[in-house]
Amino acid sequence: MKVVLEECKTVRAAIYCRISSEEKARSESNSLASQKEICEHYIQIQREKGWKFSGLYEDGGYSGKDMHRPAMQRLMEDIRSGKVEAVVTYKLDRISRSLRDTSEFLEDLKARKIIFASATQSIDTSSATGALMTHILASFAQFEREQTMERTAARMASRAEKGQWN
Repeated sequence: MKVVLEECKTVRAAIYCRISSEEKARSESNSLASQKEICEHYIQIQREKGWKFSGLYEDGGYSGKDMHRPAMQRLMEDIRSGKVEAVVTYKLDRISRSLRDTSEFLEDLKARKIIFASATQSIDTSSATGALMTHILASFAQFEREQTMERTAARMASRAEKGQWN
């Protein structure tokens, strides 16, 4: 009996991590190191599918308000140049807290046939239901950002009214 082994294609998987300084102050469990470790573990689980860690892109101390972050820009360059076949992140909101930016990012990956994975969320953009859930998660990320901005502005106005320094 002849056994034919299918050659497993290597999938170069990049990890993207981001944390804003305000988030770090609120939660050390959500640190860049912790995000990286969880994403590395996710890639290890996928190794039977040919996944291999290909690079780390970290933006520490950058807001998710837009995509103008150094490591995100390097990641996008490597995606365009064909160096990345999968992007793994801790949570979808690490990509951006803008619904439009997140949608455009995911559409760009889809057009290039690049896999997107969240290590802590079940995201499947290949189905209509999965795409809807992804957009709902992105909407919540934007909502959280806008809510934080409102609270910060109110807190600063209150301090100013009391003559306190902001």
